[in-house]
Amino acid sequence: MKYSKLFGKTSKTISKDATMVSHKLLLQAGYIAESVAGRYFILPLGMRVQDKIMEIIEEEMDRAGAQKMISPILHPLELWKETNRTNTTGFELMKVKDRRGAEFALGGTAEEMFVDVFRKYNMSYKDLPCNIYQFSTKFRDEMRARGGLLRVREFVMKDAYSFDRDEESFKLEYQKMAETYTRIFERMGLKTTMVLADNGYIGGEYCHEFVVDSEIGESTYFVTEDGSYAAHEEVAEFALEDINVDEEMKPLQVIDAVRGTTMEDGVKLHGLPMHMQIKDVMYKDDKGRYILAVLRGDLDVNEVKLSHLTGSITLEHASEEDIRTLLKSEPGFISPVGMKENMDSSVELLIVADRSLRTIKNAYGGANALNKDSLNVNIDRDYKADLEGDIAFAREGFKSISGSKLIARKGIEVGNIFQLGYHYSNLMKNAEFVDVDGKKKKYYMGCYGIGIGRTMAAVVEIMSDEKGIVWPIGISPYHVHLITLGSQDAVSKSDALYNNLIENGVEVLWDEREDVSAGAKFADADLIGIPIRIVVSDRSLEKGGYEFKERNSDTAEIVNEGDILGKVMGVVNKSL
Repeated sequence: MKYSKLFGKTSKTISKDATMVSHKLLLQAGYIAESVAGRYFILPLGMRVQDKIMEIIEEEMDRAGAQKMISPILHPLELWKETNRTNTTGFELMKVKDRRGAEFALGGTAEEMFVDVFRKYNMSYKDLPCNIYQFSTKFRDEMRARGGLLRVREFVMKDAYSFDRDEESFKLEYQKMAETYTRIFERMGLKTTMVLADNGYIGGEYCHEFVVDSEIGESTYFVTEDGSYAAHEEVAEFALEDINVDEEMKPLQVIDAVRGTTMEDGVKLHGLPMHMQIKDVMYKDDKGRYILAVLRGDLDVNEVKLSHLTGSITLEHASEEDIRTLLKSEPGFISPVGMKENMDSSVELLIVADRSLRTIKNAYGGANALNKDSLNVNIDRDYKADLEGDIAFAREGFKSISGSKLIARKGIEVGNIFQLGYHYSNLMKNAEFVDVDGKKKKYYMGCYGIGIGRTMAAVVEIMSDEKGIVWPIGISPYHVHLITLGSQDAVSKSDALYNNLIENGVEVLWDEREDVSAGAKFADADLIGIPIRIVVSDRSLEKGGYEFKERNSDTAEIVNEGDILGKVMGVVNKSL
């Protein structure tokens, strides 16, 4: 490709909204262009990268025995109603009607569609396991699109769905997909950590994210010092040490407490440590229930864990008015002690206690009235919990269940694998196969996703410098960036080299522009980030050949005409 003919040139000016490295560089280098917020044109350079990412994924998925197909982008809304996901998705579902009045969802994920196509066939145990995948456009009406390709409202995704006889068979497929994903990302130059995560709106009991470490990432996760455990902050487990459990219970007291409404105000007034204070956070869920989360004061409520324990789909903080009028309490002075006895009879309240409350005795906290606190509060004696479990966030420095210290990291999620189990086959009728005994049984399922644009952006975040992108050769838009400077002789030599490289399977972007300075051409080459740069100039020809430089190297060398093809192929073949 001649650069003068390339659609989508480099740009010196970009949107002020582009704050992340990948967003800036992909815009500046001419890989993407913004349409409207959260939606991007993938320009020819970007398309070449995207195609190569997809080619790697396809090769590895096929190697693992998966089969490629495609489903419609418009999903009949009745399928989403069948699984109740019109109400439970983690994003705003986009819907359309056709001229007949039929309702459709713009596909945000495709579990229902793949179950639907599978149940159209009379499958037997002999057909299983089966893993089918697609590359398709997904639509998610994100509240706030950000970071260029990292969080968008429309994107291409590889999503796969496996159908197995039972859990034992599924575990083999899950492990195979974990290994496949690791290979996929390694081929793109990405080192990933497989992190235990929350299934969220997808369903099922467990999943893992593949995370590339990056300070700009939205995923916070914990790993143990010994590397035996990695988990997203939403699900990370940790050990708790007893503080004063051997202390005798003291009589409950209610005292005057003229203070502010923060936990720090309580510490300052009473002169007692934060971990001896009770933290009370009032929520209202999608079922209209009020949920009081109670935990040790030095911990924070993990709403994902709380949702799982209570069976809530959504949680929002209760209003101050509801706390005062319905729950008969006072913001900043909430307490589980006596609340159920005094609240409005129409209220349904769940008191949910964190397990940390078993590590302390004689705690202190609010007393459900302005400027009133309770001292020597003890679970079971002074209040009863409706539910009890782990509803707290882990923190760096805490010990894992195995005793190894937890280390916090941030990263970009580039892929995920989900155990779905019988979640969808139970919700959708006739999602069954005929087993060896002749009886119909439910499919045991898994699903597996990779965001193509997000992966592209993650590569740029990790592999870039102050000059621009540094593509790994496996997904670079071209292998060689050829630059011509000088006389007609340099042009002729460049033309011959350009054709010779192409004839030998080398992909070349040739900057043959005559009206652009050497400095501008070099800056464009560094910005675009193609792994090999070859300069043909009067100076290089005088020195006996062509200037050869790798993008990630600070030094260039002169390679003679007879050796240049071999030099290029050595880099290309080694890297691929």
